[in-house]
Amino acid sequence: MTGHTTTVKANGVTLGAESFGDDDAPLVLLAGGTTMLSWPDALCERLAAGGRRVVRYDLRDSGASTTRDPEAPAYTLRDLAADAAALTDALGGRPAHLAGIGVGGMVAQVAALDHPDAFSALTLAGTRAVAPGPPDDDLPDHDQATMSRLFGHPMPDWSDREAVADFAAAGAEILGDDPVAARAVAARIWYRTPGTAPAVQMANQLGMVFSRLDCAPRWRERLPEIKLPTLVVHGRRDRFFPVANAEAIAREIPGARLLVLEEAATAIPDTAIDEITEAMLALG
Repeated sequence: MTGHTTTVKANGVTLGAESFGDDDAPLVLLAGGTTMLSWPDALCERLAAGGRRVVRYDLRDSGASTTRDPEAPAYTLRDLAADAAALTDALGGRPAHLAGIGVGGMVAQVAALDHPDAFSALTLAGTRAVAPGPPDDDLPDHDQATMSRLFGHPMPDWSDREAVADFAAAGAEILGDDPVAARAVAARIWYRTPGTAPAVQMANQLGMVFSRLDCAPRWRERLPEIKLPTLVVHGRRDRFFPVANAEAIAREIPGARLLVLEEAATAIPDTAIDEITEAMLALG
């Protein structure tokens, strides 16, 4: 099964999207953790085989979506949440099962709170309940030794696909992810990136633009308002957002199920696809 790539206008911007499955099936909308490729092909295909219409999409300033100035984004996480709700309407899929990974998981939480009628279920993968920046006192921050190694790695020549792929593989190894898979995804992202300007490539490969985004007012205190069936997925070995972040989300959203992937770090490994698919389909 292969996806159909397109662009969709929603909330005043253009969003790159890829669809899998029957257009008349219930919609599962996957918000990228920068680009849509944060969500593995195999997961999209398995969800579609389970009777869902799956659409994964690029956040602004990544992939085929509207890219303006990644060094000075003029939007917030709340605007990205409005994009998700508007995209659901543009696709004719309301209410949709909304899933977000990484920063996309932050977007998904805000979207579920700000636009509850647009969504029927919520999956949050590898994320936390506060915006980029220092975490709350009761939440663990990024593992500092890992971050020092990660950011001490020299930046690549962004115009060189092989150098970018090597850089991604090295970063994956530091984070505990599969470097071979990371290399392949980075090469695909490179081909989808509109130009080789360093800021644009960084937005696509590293998501640095999203580290500058805020969400005012805070949303963590509102998590108990979420009434949607919710699945929280997290890697036990995640050094970027340690697993206690997921445990907090699952405690604070009524009835949420926590699925901890014992052998996973930040990325979704192939070995977890079946388990995640089954858990997501069970939400409805």
